[in-house]
Amino acid sequence: MSRTWAAIVLAGIGTFAMRASFLALAHRLSEVPPWAQRILRQIPPAALAALVIPALVRPHGEIDLWQPRLAAGLLAALVAWRTKNVALTLVIGIGALMLFQEF
Repeated sequence: MSRTWAAIVLAGIGTFAMRASFLALAHRLSEVPPWAQRILRQIPPAALAALVIPALVRPHGEIDLWQPRLAAGLLAALVAWRTKNVALTLVIGIGALMLFQEF
């Protein structure tokens, strides 16, 4: 067996072992401690911010604080915070971006 095939087989075994371990240990994961729940609750907003903020602040690879995307994003964030309405946030954000790009 060549080194390439050995690496492929070992990677497959490792991948299977990692995935199977969650099934084998699922009964231990049914009770998550409160401190872990608080930490896990912060992951979705952090992941969303990690995706959105660079697109608003650095749309072309350089920091640009005077561009339409950032202004529309801030307006949409304000609408989302005040109304908690996803549809209204999308309409206001997209409308503001279209309006700001004209100027």
